[in-house]
Amino acid sequence: MGVLMSRRQTVEKVQKVSLAVSAFKDGLRAEGGGTRRGTLEQSVQEGGEEDVSAGPSQTEESSAAKAAWERLRDGRGVEPEEFNRANRFTPPAFIRPKRELHDDEPLDISLEQREQVLNDEMCEICEVWTAESLFPCRICSRVYHDGCLRRMGYLQNDSAVEMTETAHTETGWSCYYCDNLNLLLTEEEMYSLMETLRHCKIIPETCLTLDDFLHYKHLVHKQQFEQPMTEAQEEQAALQFSALDPDKKGHIEWHDFLFHESIQLLQKLRPQNALLRLLTAKERERARAAFLALDQDSDGFIGEAECRRAQHTWFRKHQKEAPSCSVSISHVGPISESSPASSGSGKSQEKILPAAEREEARPIDWLGFLRENVVYILAARPNSAALHLQPPA
Repeated sequence: MGVLMSRRQTVEKVQKVSLAVSAFKDGLRAEGGGTRRGTLEQSVQEGGEEDVSAGPSQTEESSAAKAAWERLRDGRGVEPEEFNRANRFTPPAFIRPKRELHDDEPLDISLEQREQVLNDEMCEICEVWTAESLFPCRICSRVYHDGCLRRMGYLQNDSAVEMTETAHTETGWSCYYCDNLNLLLTEEEMYSLMETLRHCKIIPETCLTLDDFLHYKHLVHKQQFEQPMTEAQEEQAALQFSALDPDKKGHIEWHDFLFHESIQLLQKLRPQNALLRLLTAKERERARAAFLALDQDSDGFIGEAECRRAQHTWFRKHQKEAPSCSVSISHVGPISESSPASSGSGKSQEKILPAAEREEARPIDWLGFLRENVVYILAARPNSAALHLQPPA
């Protein structure tokens, strides 16, 4: 059966044993409630609404809004006092990364030297090993019990079904660390994003319609460039909204908007060398397989059109209705022209790919391929079906 092996002294033994026993008792298949994606979606409550209506006083609403912004800043989830302590455990505190002096220096990632990708042996939460009962993350090396994820509040309802059905398949599943692109931002970068959201009067935990999204993009563009957006830029923003609303609901969810803005900010503030340092071994291996598949003559170079195609196929979001065409963690094979993922990728891709075919051939080596695609690899981390970074036309 399970063997308890502690790595961190800060985790109380009583809590570990209780969680492990509960997980086994439930058969690691207990039914859960609604999802808490990325620890940010659930963190900001209705108290963050800035409109004044009947109910709590302005002072109480102001206090609640302030607390919501603080949780957003810190990347924290539901506060401990908001948990039902009989069934839940307090989630860990997230520590935002810090930029190092050497982050912007060139990074040597070999194409020939493959990396050994190994998953952890023990559940990240309870630190118990139970072999096949552990579910791996497709981005990092962490593994989890589904029962543990439920008790942490990270796995409920549809997300539980999605995780158990995809974690051991080629599609894969991203854990709550990797699913949340906002956690890649440093404190300084997060402060910059929060100031932009405040200036544009974006309220956390609210959905955005197309008009809201375009209004926000117009304000940000005018603030940055001191001139209005062009029609072409507005059309590109509309395409991005459509990519963030794959189910055509007419609005985009808060976490998808937040992830999009986070990856946009990373692309704006950090050079490609710094972004390359964010890739995990699994992502690098996936990129190697993609490059080798595109390099048909094995000369170490691919064409610019092939590199552009990678942004729209290799690193695009997986289609739930076509799991057979999903991308593997350890291997990426070419997607045929007749495959559902290729033919069903939308009008924007139909416009882009022929244009890329007509581009003047520009040979791109392995490192160039990585640099040009790194931001799209990172943007593909969340489990959401939304496309968080639409490649340019």
